[in-house]
Amino acid sequence: MKPSEEFLEQGISQQNFKRVSCTTVVSLAYQSLGVVYGDLSTSPLYVYKTAFSGKLSLHENDEEIYGVLSFIFWTFTLIALLKYVFVVMSADDNGEGGTVALYSLLCRHARLSTLPNQQATDEKLSSYATDGSADTWQSSGLKALFEKHQRFSNMLLIFVLLGTSMAIGDGVLTPTISVLSAVSGVQVKIRELHENYVVLISCVILVGLFSLQHHGTHRVAFIFAPIVTTWLLCISSIGIYNIFQWNPHIFNALSPVYMLKFFRSTGIDGWISLGGVVLSITGVETMFADLGHFSSLSIKVAFTFLVYPCLILAYMGEAAFLTKHHEDIQRSFYKAIPEAVFWPVFIVATFAAIVGSQAVISATFSIISQCCALNCFPSVKIIHTSSKICGQIYIPEVNWMLMCLCLAVTIGLRDTNMIGHAYGLAVTTVMLVTTCLMGQVMITVWKQRIFIVVAFLLFFGSVELLYISACVYKIPEGGWIPLVLSFIFMAVMYIWNYGTMKKHDFDMENKVSMDSIVALGPSLGMVRVPGIGLVYTNLATGVPAIFGHFVTNLPAFHQVLVFVCIKSVQVPHVSENERLLISRVGLKEYGMFRCIVRYGYKDLQQENYDFENTLVSAIVQFVETEGEDESSREAGDMDIEVLHAPEHPVKNSNCNEKLKQSSYGTQVTKSGIRHPENFMLKDESLEILKAKESGVAYIIGHSYAKAKKSSTILKKFAINVVYAFLSKNFREPEVGLNVPHASLLEVGMVYYV
Repeated sequence: MKPSEEFLEQGISQQNFKRVSCTTVVSLAYQSLGVVYGDLSTSPLYVYKTAFSGKLSLHENDEEIYGVLSFIFWTFTLIALLKYVFVVMSADDNGEGGTVALYSLLCRHARLSTLPNQQATDEKLSSYATDGSADTWQSSGLKALFEKHQRFSNMLLIFVLLGTSMAIGDGVLTPTISVLSAVSGVQVKIRELHENYVVLISCVILVGLFSLQHHGTHRVAFIFAPIVTTWLLCISSIGIYNIFQWNPHIFNALSPVYMLKFFRSTGIDGWISLGGVVLSITGVETMFADLGHFSSLSIKVAFTFLVYPCLILAYMGEAAFLTKHHEDIQRSFYKAIPEAVFWPVFIVATFAAIVGSQAVISATFSIISQCCALNCFPSVKIIHTSSKICGQIYIPEVNWMLMCLCLAVTIGLRDTNMIGHAYGLAVTTVMLVTTCLMGQVMITVWKQRIFIVVAFLLFFGSVELLYISACVYKIPEGGWIPLVLSFIFMAVMYIWNYGTMKKHDFDMENKVSMDSIVALGPSLGMVRVPGIGLVYTNLATGVPAIFGHFVTNLPAFHQVLVFVCIKSVQVPHVSENERLLISRVGLKEYGMFRCIVRYGYKDLQQENYDFENTLVSAIVQFVETEGEDESSREAGDMDIEVLHAPEHPVKNSNCNEKLKQSSYGTQVTKSGIRHPENFMLKDESLEILKAKESGVAYIIGHSYAKAKKSSTILKKFAINVVYAFLSKNFREPEVGLNVPHASLLEVGMVYYV
């Protein structure tokens, strides 16, 4: 296997690239072209067309063309190159990028996590490491602000959800505008082709694109990089040809003076046209979000030495063509292509649009998956499309939802100019969210001086606000689309997060006290039947209310009882050897354990994960090594756990395989767990293995939320209608946990919020 392929399959982090050869970096930079830059590289298809779609007219002195080109050049240089490549991409979270990664970074350093069940042991994770440098007065003040005022943490969460919702909106608008812009080029050669046929062809391509998603990008990813590379070389070569053919003096437009002249001569019409100019940097947020698939260095190399110069030459060449062909402004890209190479470039453009759309669709899947891990989106079915590359996933519900929305926008608007107005607002909003989060990262994580942070926020924030203001003006002409989409997604995310947190609060308030458990004696006042009972709970401490509810109605339980809590932590990945935390609940005679299963926000639960054998092996390992930690054992809080042994992570990547060769002699086979006759395990371990052979039962609580009678009408609608609808129609807990139905017991409870 090539070194670059090995890094790609392992999931690349910044630490992996400290000693990587130049050959590997160049190879990864080449591969990143197909995954990262498809969206950004197809922007020339529609930038000039959208910028000049309003009342902006062309005059003989070409000041408008020079001004727009100057804006494109400096926007591309300042935002894409300076801000994202040299600043934002340095703010990675263990090699991961994107809005969620920045938020996770802030949560760990400022301790403002809204995730439940966060424990001190989570901070010992290898990926949880924070900078040990002393806090400055700025970072201390910001942390104190979030600690004292919970509403600021909630406001930050809503702000992050806004950026995330707009990024999901990109997943709707990018395929639409890219494919429709590419296909519409055929009208340059076939002028009698009606617009309806262009829309129909675009819809067919979109349906085909979304229908192939379940195969995964890995089957065709090897051709993505050559397509984007060919596309970039084509448009840059055509740009050079147009510069020398039509206007060699177009280089003068790179002077910022032409931006001032542009505003002076065009006034409010020039300001409105900036909504089209900003489309030149669509895809920069995708570049940051896809950081985890490659390295920061490889993406920087690809952008600086190929993507940036090729796109600048393409924009300059198209501007040079426009100075001599004012009448072709709405078909300038395809009109500027020399006759001899038109059809080859048209075909490459169509494939490049598909590649760019694929990158954004895959990024949307990743965003939804991360939101599910952070309790900000209902559970959905996540399918791994590659057995080697963990980041490649497919979400059927989201895929068909995106397809329907793309088709609705394509058929409803039928105009790339209106779609461009919507696209611009979504892009600029996400960029502004990133800028604000970066300001907090610079204070809290990087410990930068306040004047540097203020300068960063004022400079880039003012530029982005200028573009947002131009896009807001276009709300009646298509800009309302991302607002409606983001409002819907934000409402779903916030209501789901609110309902989930209220459910956790209910479980915390109604958990069974350990005093009552101890008073029941070793048998817990129940008939203990052979087998292992796994009680799934949202609590990382204490005995859940569903357990008390269950034994009240059925006073019998299994010989071995394990409370299983699956939780997310504010890191991108949790290694397999740190995933499980095993501890004892109550006295040894009770036969009660707790298993906390930890996942990062980019980790995915494998559906073929042999959890039963892995869990039993981990418990046996815990029991066998328990005596070694006797000196460090402390009595826990009597309201939580009695004689609570320290929580131990299972120190292996595959418990089953390791225990097969361990000194304990425990063997795991397809039929179950057995131990050799020539080795003596502890009696308790033998009882656990025997209980495993008797069978495993899964007990899952089904909690139904209802708003209190005193609640407001808005809250009743949110909880009784929206949250209830999402709970019933999205994935049930047992499906997400891959629980066999024959072994499932469900306990129903109602809680009021």
